[in-house]
Amino acid sequence: MNWNSIVQAILSPGPSVVISILIMILGLFFGMKVSKAVLSGLYLGVGFIGMSMAINQLVTIVTPATKALAKNTGINLPAVDFGWTGASAITWAWAVAFVFFAIEIGVNLVMLVTKTTNVVNADMWNVWGLALTGYMVYFATGSYIWAFIAGVIQAIISLKLGDMWSEEIENMLGYPGITVPHIEAFTAIIMWPVNRLMDFIPIFNYRWSAKELKKKIGILSEPVVMGSIIGLIIGLAGRYTIANALSLAITVGAVMAIFPVMAKFFMDSLTPFGTTMSNFMKNRFKNREFVIGLDWPVLGQSTELWVTMVVLIPVSIAFAAILPGNQVLPIAGVINYCLGVGGLLLTGGNLLRMLVLGIIYQPLFLYGSTYFTNVFTKLARDTGAVNVPKGSLVSWSSIEAPDLRFLMSKAFTGNIFAWIGLVSLLILFWFVYRSFKKNPVPSKKYKEQLIKKNPKSVVAK
Repeated sequence: MNWNSIVQAILSPGPSVVISILIMILGLFFGMKVSKAVLSGLYLGVGFIGMSMAINQLVTIVTPATKALAKNTGINLPAVDFGWTGASAITWAWAVAFVFFAIEIGVNLVMLVTKTTNVVNADMWNVWGLALTGYMVYFATGSYIWAFIAGVIQAIISLKLGDMWSEEIENMLGYPGITVPHIEAFTAIIMWPVNRLMDFIPIFNYRWSAKELKKKIGILSEPVVMGSIIGLIIGLAGRYTIANALSLAITVGAVMAIFPVMAKFFMDSLTPFGTTMSNFMKNRFKNREFVIGLDWPVLGQSTELWVTMVVLIPVSIAFAAILPGNQVLPIAGVINYCLGVGGLLLTGGNLLRMLVLGIIYQPLFLYGSTYFTNVFTKLARDTGAVNVPKGSLVSWSSIEAPDLRFLMSKAFTGNIFAWIGLVSLLILFWFVYRSFKKNPVPSKKYKEQLIKKNPKSVVAK
């Protein structure tokens, strides 16, 4: 029996279908009425599909502009960026990828029983991220044991990230009982020291949110207007004709306006589901607050998230051109979800901080993708899932947690300096985690009270 084929067959309908069905089943288990459970599942599916369509449209229209911008600036880099879709395709085709389902589920169960997490991870689609890390370690060490250990470490980190963000997500977006146990949010950990330094710089302590900007700059803060302006700038920078630049501007503006609309379906799905699950758990498990882990698009109603990721597009192209040793031109992965999601969750939606952090940490991803170019290329050729012509290279310009994956790959080969780096990174992660747990994100009511006392202040974590 080919277990990998069975797993791929189950997941073949895609995350929107798999997660929707899972939410329906869980809803019935937690005691929702059949009609409400079905609606929760369907609304969640609509949200994911709508969000995916908008994201794909954004990538589709931005990619030619990115290529034009690179061409007109004379950038010629050897590695082709195939984005997360290419990375997931070659990972699922790896013969032992299905083993990481057992690792994810096993780690989650053990941590729930031992009360070291409150996250029930329903984001099974993204198990491929564990498998990719496993392959990277296997590529470096030749050992499946080390590959599986790396998967265990990443699974633990992801669940603890989910524990960190659950309260903030509820306060920020109004989703009860929901969190994001996604490794791309690990970027927040390395951002934390710089974000902490920003606490001492007055300009970063204003409430730089889309809502506050609207009060100051009016129509210019609307997602459709900001998107149109950004699209126009990208088009003109790529030397588009005026007509094509205006077309790009309108399309980017439209997509930016669609994101909050699609996010409403998440609200309609997750609010009744989260309330029912919370009541179920409280009645059966005293002093426990369980949350469901879902993929990052549930954060899609945040305008700050999309503004940050779109504004950073030309920044990533500029860095690709000037960074010595970089081999990857951001194309399919030019929209860096790691910088957007990590910055959003770390700063609570402070747009200025998110943009500055994104600029500072963008080079990390280009160097990470450059380092793993040979890994991606070999896996693509070995599996045949992506066609890579002889002499060509492929990579992923916005690879998730490049620092963690690099250090595990090097440390497990016996590199003492990598071990020091890995242990230091894990200590930093634990410190940031404890900091969040000891100083939880204030409730909306408490934030409003602080704002009344000092209208220009930001509510610090």
